[in-house]
Amino acid sequence: FLTIIFIPSYIMRMSESSLAGFGMPGGPGGPSRNVLMARLLQWMGDRTYRWAKPIMVLTVVGISISIYGMSRLVINDNPIRWFAESHDIRVADAVLNQHFGGTYMAYLSLAPDPSDSTDGIVDRINAYFAQLESASQQEQEVVAELIEKTESLERGGGENGGVLARLDKFVQARILTAMQEYRQAWEQAGLFMESQHQRRQIMKRPEVLNYIQGLQKTLDAMDMVGKTNSLADIVKTVHRELLLGASEQFRVPDSAAAVAQTLLTFQNSHRPQDLWHFVTPDFRRTSIWIQMRSGDNVDMSSVVDAVDRYLAENPPPGGLQAGWFGLTYINMVWQERMVTGMVHAFLGSFLIVFLMMLVLLRSGLWAILSMLPLTLTIGSVYGLIGLIGKHYDMPVAVLSALSLGLAVDFAIHFLVRARAQVVATGSWQAAAGPVFGAPARAITRNGLVISLGFLPLLLAPLVPYQTVGALIAAILIASGAATLVLLPALIRVLEPWLFPVTEGCRLTCNYLTCTLSSVAVAGLVLLNLYQFADVPAETLIWLFVGAVIIAAILCRPLARRRLGDRLESRQPAESRIKQDME
Repeated sequence: FLTIIFIPSYIMRMSESSLAGFGMPGGPGGPSRNVLMARLLQWMGDRTYRWAKPIMVLTVVGISISIYGMSRLVINDNPIRWFAESHDIRVADAVLNQHFGGTYMAYLSLAPDPSDSTDGIVDRINAYFAQLESASQQEQEVVAELIEKTESLERGGGENGGVLARLDKFVQARILTAMQEYRQAWEQAGLFMESQHQRRQIMKRPEVLNYIQGLQKTLDAMDMVGKTNSLADIVKTVHRELLLGASEQFRVPDSAAAVAQTLLTFQNSHRPQDLWHFVTPDFRRTSIWIQMRSGDNVDMSSVVDAVDRYLAENPPPGGLQAGWFGLTYINMVWQERMVTGMVHAFLGSFLIVFLMMLVLLRSGLWAILSMLPLTLTIGSVYGLIGLIGKHYDMPVAVLSALSLGLAVDFAIHFLVRARAQVVATGSWQAAAGPVFGAPARAITRNGLVISLGFLPLLLAPLVPYQTVGALIAAILIASGAATLVLLPALIRVLEPWLFPVTEGCRLTCNYLTCTLSSVAVAGLVLLNLYQFADVPAETLIWLFVGAVIIAAILCRPLARRRLGDRLESRQPAESRIKQDME
């Protein structure tokens, strides 16, 4: 807005002598031949016309190399790497992780499925009372009442712990209120409930602790893991000390009662609440504390994958389920969301810019041309990043969306001026010279000025700022170069289709423009549905295919109608354009 309002007003206040040969020393015409940029651009315009096909071949080769480079991209981020290698924070991080177990924390939670606690409780009630020496009439009645109450509580819903707690309350109440001849049977029911509460303390089971120990050994064998700690380590250590420090006793006891004894001893010799750092007071949930020597997200992903493989190959006892938490894991999840979000943002922005090009240029083929320099430039830069081994991190992901609006300006400027010159001169061969005059100089200076404006970021103290400065400068320079080299070569090859003179070419152009517009709109709508509405990707793919087919069918008669309108008004419009150019 300021450009189209303020700049013309400012120019109106300038003297005519100041505007003479503006941008070229000595005025227009002959002196431009003595300017290096002007001579270089004129030479470039001539060569792009002569070498159009070799340029396209080289472009295809470059695209192939870029695709290979992008296939080698590694998605990884680490906030510590945002500092320079010589920064005190990064130096301290390296020293600490070299001498200690690791400064990057991740935690693996293990807990049973909460919907599993009352499974088979009726059978356990029958089995418990069946093992008693006598089965009196009172006991049989108590068993029947206890089973009936259990089934009633299960039908009422609620979590497993809640069901057992309410069942225990019922048993305790019956012990206090039962008649004398039934009291002993209800006391046996109370003992049964106590055994069920102990059974729920799954983290006291030796097989569970041994399973955790095996999982720790798998993690400890990984290079990025410095150390792991768990409830099993506490139990093994206390068990060894209780047996006079014998090294062979550094193990998990064979019974749940012995495990309970080691934990009680630990609480008596420490602050009792220290135990709850590793297990919940109901002994239903525990966590493995994993110390990692690296905060790279790829390392955290490797640890998660290793745990998933271990759980798949060795099903945990007691129906244990694993879950992750901790800052290092959060960083990994954040990066995955960030990369996915930036991909969606780039696709959405790309479609919006493409639609704007369709509206501005009124041609599907011209709109595709306007997007090529930007697309190829971003692909080339990302391919180079993959080839040199730099990680695809947060700054790199953000660049693709940021550079869309900046880099597409060059193509718009070039194509609009090129089309106007071809209409005025009658052919691209005659128009190439004027286009590689003032328009090409403006594009070149624009790219250089904006690129140089980002280069001071290379002196910033944080690496992400340096990355943004270097890559945006590279994207702008490369996009300007692609605009001045690839676009004129494509115009040379596609001239019959870009400036159609036959009815078939015009019909194809109209049909392509209508179809691409419909496809772009459908793609943009479906992309937003995928992000903000819980619609499966398979459904959206089928909707997109259907939208493309419907658009192709509807655009055919519409393209013929537009062709008839254009044929009637073509000659007067061309005459007016030539007059305006003159």
